[in-house]
Amino acid sequence: MLFSLSKTEDERRLLVNTLGRKWEFTFTTLVTFGGAFFASFPLFYSTSFGGAYWVWMAILFCFTLQAVSYEFQSKPGNVFGANTYRAFLFINGLLGTFLIGVAIATFFTGSDFIVNKGNITQQFSPVISRWQNPWHGLEALLNLRNLSLGLAVFFLARAQATLFFINRLSHPVLVKRSQKYLAYNAIPFVVFFLTFVIWTLLSEGYAVRPETGEVFLSPYKYFFNLVEMPVVLVFFLLGVIGVLYGMGRSLFSANFKSGIWYSGTGTIVTVCCLLLIAGYNNTAFYPSIHLQSSLTIYNASSSLFTLRTMSYVSLFIPVVLAYIFYAWRAMEKKQIDIEDVNNDEHAY
Repeated sequence: MLFSLSKTEDERRLLVNTLGRKWEFTFTTLVTFGGAFFASFPLFYSTSFGGAYWVWMAILFCFTLQAVSYEFQSKPGNVFGANTYRAFLFINGLLGTFLIGVAIATFFTGSDFIVNKGNITQQFSPVISRWQNPWHGLEALLNLRNLSLGLAVFFLARAQATLFFINRLSHPVLVKRSQKYLAYNAIPFVVFFLTFVIWTLLSEGYAVRPETGEVFLSPYKYFFNLVEMPVVLVFFLLGVIGVLYGMGRSLFSANFKSGIWYSGTGTIVTVCCLLLIAGYNNTAFYPSIHLQSSLTIYNASSSLFTLRTMSYVSLFIPVVLAYIFYAWRAMEKKQIDIEDVNNDEHAY
């Protein structure tokens, strides 16, 4: 929304710097989560990045564009101009969010790979997981359910951005404009998110027989996961309510500035619950259309030693969260305006 929400150069600089202060936290979270996931489920990493690499590399490329864009658009000697790097931000905002949603949707719809752990003994080709088509993950874009979650994440990111601007900006024009843009994005988000959730709950799911490890298609599997895990169901509903409350009240109350806290917290809770539905309660968390190659917490996790070590490491996560919270609060003691940007020698 950089080129549509803002109309002047000062407004663009204000938006860039409001978000630019936080991009390091995004990368910190990404590295922490990615490292923990790799250590706990290395077979997932080798299957996804080694198989569906076009999708995952495109996502990583978008993140790289984001970092480069913030750091170089205002550097002395920038021969490309600020708008070139802002176009990079546009690409990141468009493709990065959408592709993440599509990739996560494959946790429910399945992918085209085969796992054969016996291949590790082959001297010249010790590849355990092999993708079975030349598209290497891009075929996920042909699945309408995947597209619905991709679009839901895309519009959610835009709606969250407007809520963040409403909360952080000391700029009446941009705040009022953000409230208008919130309506443009919250409504399609709700439509696409409900489409994905209802479609998923009414579809077959990838169930696992714990006694044998056999994967089979089970009608309404993800719906029954919610029913059989009432704690997850309660938190899922609370998360959704938090998102809708933050957006709804911000739409109908011009003086309400705290919508991002309700919607942001609700988003985190809802996503965590979706991941639990996808992989817990005897469910394959990274399913394959070749059913017995699907990855589960039984066949894809690390050794007991590694899992125990990661359990100890995870005890430090509250310290990381506390640091992020402290640093965030230190930077956000007051709302930001264009004077703060102009007087900041480190401004983007």
